[in-house]
Order: sequence, then C-alpha cells, then structure tokens
Amino acid sequence: MNHFYRTYTPPFKYPVPNFISIHLKKVSLFKRALKFYRRYLYIVIKGQKNLEVFELLPKHKKILWINVSAVSLGDSLMDLSSRVFIKDREIHLFTDKKNSNLYQDDKYFSRVYTNLKDIGEFEYDIIILDSYSSRSVKIKSKVAPKTNYVGIYGYFNGPEVNRILFSFHQMNNLLGYVYSENTVIRNAKNSIFVSSKDKIIVSNIIPEEYIAIALGGEWEYKTFKKWSKVIQKILQKDEDIYIIFLGSENAKKTGIKLLNEFSNYHLMDFTSRLSFNQTAEVIKQSKLFFCCDGGLMHAAAAVNANFIPLLARLPAEMLLTQDIPNYKLYDINNVNNIKVKDMLTNYYQIDNQ
Repeated sequence: MNHFYRTYTPPFKYPVPNFISIHLKKVSLFKRALKFYRRYLYIVIKGQKNLEVFELLPKHKKILWINVSAVSLGDSLMDLSSRVFIKDREIHLFTDKKNSNLYQDDKYFSRVYTNLKDIGEFEYDIIILDSYSSRSVKIKSKVAPKTNYVGIYGYFNGPEVNRILFSFHQMNNLLGYVYSENTVIRNAKNSIFVSSKDKIIVSNIIPEEYIAIALGGEWEYKTFKKWSKVIQKILQKDEDIYIIFLGSENAKKTGIKLLNEFSNYHLMDFTSRLSFNQTAEVIKQSKLFFCCDGGLMHAAAAVNANFIPLLARLPAEMLLTQDIPNYKLYDINNVNNIKVKDMLTNYYQIDNQ
C-alpha cells in the first residue's frame, strides 16, 4: 500500500496554488494515514483496486463522471470545469440532487443522473471518479463494477487547492498532456449554460440597467453584514439606481430588512425566488455584481460578469483563475473586516469605465 504520498501530492506535473504545507502541519500524520487506509481498504473490498487506470484514451468514448464528494454548488462548478477538454465524447454525469439542475442545459453533459436506477443498463468505456471517497467508490461499484476508472482527485484529500486549475491540469494529465501548461491556464474557468427559457424569464423581470448584490452565506466569516452602509453610500450619489438582491433561503431576512430600510428607492429582492441558472443570468446582465466567496461568485466568473468579490481566508488565486478581477478585496480572517470605502472605490472605478 504505497499510495499514501498521493493524499498530499497532486497527480500532475504542473504547480497549482495550494495550502498543502499548511495542511501537513495542521493535521497529524496518524489522522491522514487512517483516512487513507480506510479509503484504500474500501476500494480493495469493493473489488476496484485493479481497475484504476491513469489515462483517458481515444477509445474511451462513453464516459460516466461521478461527482458526489463535494456537494456545494461552487465546488461542483470548479471540479467539473475541465469537462470542456473532453467535449468530443459522450459524457454522462451522476451528481447530488441539489446540484443536478446546474447541468440540465449543459453543452457537455448529455445526461444527468441523481438516482442509480435511472442509469439502467448503459455501458460505459470508463468511469471518472471525483475522488476515492467511500461514497464515490460505492456508486461506481454498483453502476459499473468491472469497468476501469480514473480519478480527478483520487486519493488526494484534505489540502486546499485551486480546484479549477487542479481539475484542468489533471484532465490534461489523463489525456497525455496534449495541452501546454499555458494553454491549460488560459482555458481554465468555470462553465454554466442558461436555457433560452430561463433567459426569457429573466429578461421579463429585470430593469434595463442595475447592479446586483449577493446576500447571505453559509459561513460566518464569509457572510458580509454591512450591505446597508454600502447601499446608503451608493444611493447618495445615484438615488435612481436599481439594485437587485440575490441569494438563497439564508438571504431572505436580510433582503426584507434592506427593502424596508430603503423603501423609497429602486431595490428589488430576488432572494430564494430564482433557480441558480436564472440567477446566473441576472448576474450576467448586471452592470456590476457584489458578492462573497460562494456559488454565485463562481457563477459570476463563469458568465464573465463584472464583479467585486469579497474574500476571506482563501485568497483569490486559490479560488479563481487568470481572469481574477482586479477589484477583488481580501481579509485574512473575515470579510467583515473589509472596509466599505475600499468597496466603493472599486465600485466607482468600474462604474466610470
């Protein structure tokens, strides 16, 4: 069992931004080894050890990509971003139910599954596993117990990395390094596709010109709480501006509070009203989008929106690619330490372009 080094060593030859050294110092060798051996033994028990391969060949035309290990919307977009490199193949996706709608109108995944029963008797040439977690391996062993598989992360587990670049470089590795390092970096970005139906829905509810703000958040350190001050300053200079609030269920209370506070202005609350893809279209059509690190930030990057991301703990080079906006703002601990005046400075620079 000489694969332990793979838990902290990327499987490709090019460097990506990472916190590997921090992880190795922070997590004990015992804990890391225990997690690895559990995964390794589970693969052995499931009869999958000798089915791992390390390349995607031209003969691998029908592919099932199992992506269930990291279920956040942002992680899903990043981990699956490299599908563009195999767009000439028939690719099916098995993913978590809450992420499946992201890919219903996808240009690369021709089928999206969330239930094993729906796959039926379809035969695949190879399986792509997001990681060698027990959940991923269990699904693979049920769907295609005798089919070879490759891994994106494989045994790599724990260290923070730039997930987009990791996905692209590993896909390039599996394809035999058909692209140069610079080509990979130039092409590495998220992808999201919005249906014509959703575009029409959005066009019917948005004003001609507006800025958008993502409210709420799942983590305290990347949930900004000073939007009232930001909005107040913006309205002082332009009281006719339209501002749209975006976000999920955890943003509703904040949206209602801000609507009441600025009831005499053109504020619109779309929190928890739109699908993720519809929200991405609202972001795309906005003049500018304020957001914190999260799924909507990655949607903004995918649709090439003008956006000001507020980041904490993980800097931009760990989350975005070469199209990192020049207007990013970062604090090492908490987004609420970012100054409103710095946000406004960036806002007016973009507004005056």
